[in-house]
Amino acid sequence: MSGHGVSIAKAEAELRQLAERADIPVATSLLGIGTFPATHPLSISWGGMHGEAYCNYALQECDLLLAVGARLDDRLTGAFDTFAPKAKIVHIDLDPAEMGKNITIDTPVVADALLALRELIPQVEADEHPAWLAQITEWKEESSGRDILTQETDELIAPYIMQQLWHTTNEGDATIVSDVGQHQMWEAQYYRHTKRRSLLTSGGLGTMGYALPAAIGAQMGSPEEEIWVVAGDGGFQMTMVELSTVMQERLPIKIAIINNGFLGMVRQWQDVFYNKRHSGTPLFNPDFCKIAEAYGIPARAVTNKEDVYDAIKQAQSSEGPFLLDFQVEEFTNVYPMVTPGKSNADMIRRPLPAMKTSD
Repeated sequence: MSGHGVSIAKAEAELRQLAERADIPVATSLLGIGTFPATHPLSISWGGMHGEAYCNYALQECDLLLAVGARLDDRLTGAFDTFAPKAKIVHIDLDPAEMGKNITIDTPVVADALLALRELIPQVEADEHPAWLAQITEWKEESSGRDILTQETDELIAPYIMQQLWHTTNEGDATIVSDVGQHQMWEAQYYRHTKRRSLLTSGGLGTMGYALPAAIGAQMGSPEEEIWVVAGDGGFQMTMVELSTVMQERLPIKIAIINNGFLGMVRQWQDVFYNKRHSGTPLFNPDFCKIAEAYGIPARAVTNKEDVYDAIKQAQSSEGPFLLDFQVEEFTNVYPMVTPGKSNADMIRRPLPAMKTSD
C-alpha cells in the first residue's frame, strides 16, 4: 500500500524496485496515486470507499500488508476492525502518532520512507506469486463491465470524459488538479496516472474550490507542463474569481468543468441513504462559458458525447487558458461505494444507473 508519504520522500523508484523484486502487487491510497505507475503489471489501482473493487478484495484477502507512507484512514480501510483481517501489517511512516492510531499494527517502523525502503530491499529475496496475481486478475475481470457500459451509453457522462482526457493527454502525460466530489473519484478511477505528482487533489476536509488556485501554483511551478483543472460546477464557483489571476499571469491552464447541476457527491448520499430527499444540492449555475469569456478566456460548452474528443483537442491547441463546460447526465453515481462504517468487503458495486444505450 503506497501512500502520499512515498511521494513526499521521493521514494517511487525504491518502491517499484521492491515490488518487482518480490513480485508484490501494489495498491495506493487516493493521495498515493502516481507513486506507482497505473499501467504497471503489478499495479492494482487504489482502494477504499470509492476505490476499485478488485483492489479492495486484494486488501481484504492478503496475508501481509506493507503500508508505506499511508495514514490508513477510514476512507481507505472501511470499518477499522474488519480491514485486512488475514494480514500481518507492517507500517512504515515518519510520524510515530500514525502507528496504531486507527488499526492494530504488527510491525511499526518509524522512519523516512526512502531510507526505510533502501534498508529493506537488500533483505528481501526475489520471489514470484503467480497464483495470487492470477486471483487478482480474475477479480479485475469481474469489474470490467463498468468500463464497457461507460463506452456504450449514449449519454454524456463524466467517466467517459475522464477516459478521453487520458487518451488525448498522451495516455497520462499531464498533471491533473482535481477538486472535491464525484468528479474527483471518477478522475482517480478512469485517468491512469503513470508519473509522480501527476494528480494534485485535496487530502482532507472536503476542500471544494481547491482545484483552480492549486492549478495556478502547479502551472507556475512547472510552466512547460500540461495542466488540467477537473472541477465540479459547485466547487468551481467557490474560487472561479481566480480566473483573473490566470489571465493576469498568462497561464495556459485548461479547465474541465463536470457540470451536472448538483453538488453531486452530497446528492448521491441523499439518494442512497436519505430516500432521495434533495436538500441544498440542486444548483443554479451561471453560464460558465460567458463567465470565462468575460475574463477573456475562450470557452466551449459540450453536451454530446461525440464532441468530447474534439473539444479537448481544441483546448489543447489553444496557447493560453481554455474552459470546457461538460454538461453531463445529472444522476450518475460513483461506484463502487463502501457505506461509511461498513467493511470494504461489503461494497455497493452497481456500476452506473440504467441509461439509454446504443444498439
